[in-house]
Amino acid sequence: MISKPFAASGSHSELEEGDRLTPRFDAAGLVTCIAVDAKDGAVLMLAHMNAEALALTIETGEAHYYSRSRGKLWKKGETSGHTQKVVELLVDCDQDAVLLKVEMGGTGAACHTGRRSCFYRRVPLKGAAADARLEFTGDTPRFDPAAIYGDAPHQH
Repeated sequence: MISKPFAASGSHSELEEGDRLTPRFDAAGLVTCIAVDAKDGAVLMLAHMNAEALALTIETGEAHYYSRSRGKLWKKGETSGHTQKVVELLVDCDQDAVLLKVEMGGTGAACHTGRRSCFYRRVPLKGAAADARLEFTGDTPRFDPAAIYGDAPHQH
């Protein structure tokens, strides 16, 4: 485990206009991370990073995340082969969210359901929220999750 790899954030001005990476982890020690396709900007997935995952991503150029459901660090693609090579890592204005521009390995599927994107359903707008029915976007599975993950709980 990496201990305190990042400096504490300073003033508001330093946080927003400074040149030091000082991520603002939440109470659980996590920052939200969005991964997008480096070629076309498609949103692939949303995950979380702890300090160790963020440091490993920076140091290796491969996406690492923290699984809240499993309570552990994971390298994207370690089970499935659907790795994410980081082309660019951006941080938002107040450094509490990270954006990864990635090149997908394997079949190009970022989602553990076998799809390219975890965002494969849309919610219709302008209707009653209580009656909302999800609509599929047409992003069909590129691989069989059961063949890769079996029946074990899994994420991306």
